[in-house]
Amino acid sequence: MSVTTWSLEMHSPSELRRASRNGALEVRECTLAQYEVNRFLYAFVGGSWSWTDKLSWSDQQWRAWVENPGLRTWIAYGNGSPAGYFELHRQAGDCVEIAYFGLAPGFIGRGFGGDLLTRAIECAWAWGARRVWVHTCTLDHSSALANYQARGLVIYQEQTQ
Repeated sequence: MSVTTWSLEMHSPSELRRASRNGALEVRECTLAQYEVNRFLYAFVGGSWSWTDKLSWSDQQWRAWVENPGLRTWIAYGNGSPAGYFELHRQAGDCVEIAYFGLAPGFIGRGFGGDLLTRAIECAWAWGARRVWVHTCTLDHSSALANYQARGLVIYQEQTQ
């Protein structure tokens, strides 16, 4: 089976097309790095979308990733329950990658995705980004690419393997 991966980017906060706020969605930053939380969220959110790259990571690998000062994590809550998360990864040249982004299966289709992505992009710009970027692929939710594009991210690379 072939998989197509798209890399998308935004070069200015003015390019962001915000989704409406969803009053049932609360987003909070994890200010204390706890690799166990990120590992849980990775499996919880990514399990349905073939996120497997980090499943075999050791505690030491997870700790190094999460305790990196260039990584920040936010958790989304819907009506008080964990609904999803995003990780922002600062890279050279003040580029900020939305390294992981997604909703838990029980929260897909409830109008949270556009709002959560808007908040992720806003947080990246607030962190001093000069460029915000993300990648998605055909293994992700069928609305993922459309959500990224609806928020103003533009495809700069497409690769099929």
